[in-house]
Amino acid sequence: MRIQVRRTGGFAGIERRSEVDTTDLPDAETWRQLAEHAMTGAQNTPPQGVPDGFSYRITIDDHTFHCTDPNLTDAQRALISRVLKEGA
Repeated sequence: MRIQVRRTGGFAGIERRSEVDTTDLPDAETWRQLAEHAMTGAQNTPPQGVPDGFSYRITIDDHTFHCTDPNLTDAQRALISRVLKEGA
């Protein structure tokens, strides 16, 4: 599974991107479960955010969805944090 996160917005407006390929990772099943939970209730089009808030575009294999702060689910927040931390 390939997971890509693109974060835009914020006070400085700096974009950040990261990607993780979970195919050969020992915890690939954990990644898959987290990704499935993160997609629950997500929107296919960018939702309206708040001023200076972050907007996220998350692509899991060939499915893309959007979410914004402060309306992230716990699963979305965990997935975003993990990809931005561990991704290249």
